[in-house]
Amino acid sequence: MSREKLKMVSFICLILCIVIWIPNLVFQVASPLWILTYLIAAIGMAFAIISKSFWLAFFNLLMCFSFFILMALGYYISSRV
Repeated sequence: MSREKLKMVSFICLILCIVIWIPNLVFQVASPLWILTYLIAAIGMAFAIISKSFWLAFFNLLMCFSFFILMALGYYISSRV
């Protein structure tokens, strides 16, 4: 595959990970689909590294750890209220 196609697949993985979080964050619906972010973000990160797009690799890595980031933010906000 060409570099541009790999970047596009990585970008699609990133957008898909963001879309997966929408029911939990926006609509407050407990959707277990967020677990897929571990798999999809890892695939997107691998494609980004192969295509040498380090920004996409970084953002896919953030999405891979998004559960822990969001949990920490949630605990921080609830402790401040």
